[in-house]
Amino acid sequence: MSEPITYASAGVDVEAGDKAVELMKASVARATRPEVVGGLGGFAGMFDASTLARMTRPILATSTDGVGTKVAIAQALDRHDTIGFDLVGMVVDDIVVCGAEPLFMTDYIACGKVVPERIAAIVSGIAAACAQARVALVGGETAEHPGLLGVDDYDVAGAATGVVEYAEVLGPDRVTAGDVVLGLASSGLHSNGFSLVRRVVAAAGWGLERAVPEFGRTLGEELLTPTRVYAADLLALLRDPAVVAAGGVHALSHITGGGLAANLARVLPAGLHARLDRSTWTPAPVFTTIGHLGKVPQPDLERTLNMGVGFVAILPEPAADAAVTALEARGIRTWGMGHVTDATDAAIDPYADLVRGAKGVQGGSVQLVGDYA
Repeated sequence: MSEPITYASAGVDVEAGDKAVELMKASVARATRPEVVGGLGGFAGMFDASTLARMTRPILATSTDGVGTKVAIAQALDRHDTIGFDLVGMVVDDIVVCGAEPLFMTDYIACGKVVPERIAAIVSGIAAACAQARVALVGGETAEHPGLLGVDDYDVAGAATGVVEYAEVLGPDRVTAGDVVLGLASSGLHSNGFSLVRRVVAAAGWGLERAVPEFGRTLGEELLTPTRVYAADLLALLRDPAVVAAGGVHALSHITGGGLAANLARVLPAGLHARLDRSTWTPAPVFTTIGHLGKVPQPDLERTLNMGVGFVAILPEPAADAAVTALEARGIRTWGMGHVTDATDAAIDPYADLVRGAKGVQGGSVQLVGDYA
């Protein structure tokens, strides 16, 4: 061996990493809160928790997630400024489910080669989504993995922490028979089911540049539609005076992996049943297109994709109209999709698939009945 081996010759460019940090500084500076202590570049992000002392019994909530194989679409299109919304949505919106306010977030990007402009674009999306959700982006890490990942490959992950008063924690124990189930529209596929979607598209021989009249844009543009981030809107709903006066929100469900029925079942108590009427909404064309293109059985499609419903709110019937008004005013299409009942034989449709329990939660049951509008 005639030449010395350096870290750079091994495939890791420290200077490129430093340049990426410089490029992302302005974006990160916009994703902050008054409680943030220190700035970008420390070994740990710091957050002043003294405000929690005013709470009676503060409960911390935490969540971590990634974006899955949707990153392959961003890489194929060489567009990286939207994938951050997918990451933030998957993480902070899980925290809101229990009624908690997300406070701060950190991110992690693993890549085959640090391209400063690409890393900065990814982080700009993460920061923009954090700002929208009113969450501070207090730190992150970019790791270069030559030989493990291709030079254009990367993956992203993140974690966030929030807080809620113990007396205000949402969940199955608040849900009662007679409650209304509201659907909150998704912006599209969000970040789940892309292994199925990519397989269907590849089998059909469709390229990402293909113009799809039903979408009004190219296939790639449709697939890369950012996940809607609901956190700020749902916190506003939980605090809306008209909603609170009418009984408040009892439970929320984030419709991610597993689909609508399985995720809703996680927030229902044992002994209760939710019957959802498909005729109350029309899934966006991307869902029907994927189904038809791949001849995907409807049960499999509904277990994999959100089918146009990004979130579900469960609340007493007197609060339903106020909740719809509040969410529609914030730009989220919202509608009544069903009710919660006792899980009697009369309530359960013998001809519809019954979903009971998911991801280790042995809760209530859910059925989707009828046909989509």
